[in-house]
Amino acid sequence: MISLSQLHTFALPAYAKRLIRIEDPTELQTIDWQAPFIVLGEGSNTVFVDDYQGVIIQIANKGIEISESTDAYILNVAAGENWHQLVTECTEQGIYGFENLALIPGTVGAAPVQNIGAYGVEVKDLITSVSGYNIEQGEYQTLTAAECQFAYRDSIFKHALLGKFVITSVEFTLTKAWQPQLTYGPLQDLNAPSALQVMQAVIAIRSNKLPDPAVEANSGSFFKNPIVPNTLIESLDKQYENMPTYPVCANTAKLAAGWLIEKAGLKGFKMGGVQVSNKQALVLINTGTATSDDLLAMVAHIQNKVFSQFGVVLEHEVRLVAKTGETKVEVAACHK
Repeated sequence: MISLSQLHTFALPAYAKRLIRIEDPTELQTIDWQAPFIVLGEGSNTVFVDDYQGVIIQIANKGIEISESTDAYILNVAAGENWHQLVTECTEQGIYGFENLALIPGTVGAAPVQNIGAYGVEVKDLITSVSGYNIEQGEYQTLTAAECQFAYRDSIFKHALLGKFVITSVEFTLTKAWQPQLTYGPLQDLNAPSALQVMQAVIAIRSNKLPDPAVEANSGSFFKNPIVPNTLIESLDKQYENMPTYPVCANTAKLAAGWLIEKAGLKGFKMGGVQVSNKQALVLINTGTATSDDLLAMVAHIQNKVFSQFGVVLEHEVRLVAKTGETKVEVAACHK
């Protein structure tokens, strides 16, 4: 049996029967895909809540190829590359555009699956194409950004291609006509910053807000920021002053999940070995003794408390993996 506690940043005790580490994408052709499997990067957005009965496919290929046109840099990056390291290396080399996404944990291959985003930038805006292995068809394919069907914290890899496509590399296009993206929160205070200064500010902000998984085991932002109708926003505005909202379209806006959890009185709340972070209520921490039952109970408690108080359904952003595959925790009232 293989211990999974060091393969996911929440570090729950769990085991798997087999681990295959992929350092060369051609190895994907040799795998028996009939057996249950989970594709894993650095485990920063995955929590194993039980011993996994299938095969863990860990993507660990490396390589960064950089070319350029008159007005842009084109980067082809292997899926196993560390995301934050890519951001820092590019910014220091004068290749700009990634800086708002600094210090997001995980691999490059995981970035399009989740359509990672932070401080006014989503990775979909920088992706040209995503390449990988189509399991059903037994061939390598490249999808354009449009074919990836990106949405807020979402993509085709969570739906039609879930369990059917293994990302092996991502192509990014970063314009040379760089302009800082300063629309989000504290970044608005920066005055004509360089890309390096933006990156340093993002790192400082995230370091102050979010606990380091190497120090306190966690999976980063555990819940998605919910998108709700403006009618609900208007109702909540009457009850709560200075409620942060972010317009999405004419009829909907995004609420801050961390703010909702904190307003529900759950910041610092502890259940067994799991605690809502005192730094950022969006983060759940394994205090060192957490069990899967503790975590699942905490997730359900937060969801039900927020729904009861605000009428807002919180979805967990983190992937929960049980014995045979992914599982979800949902608001109890939604099952009625």
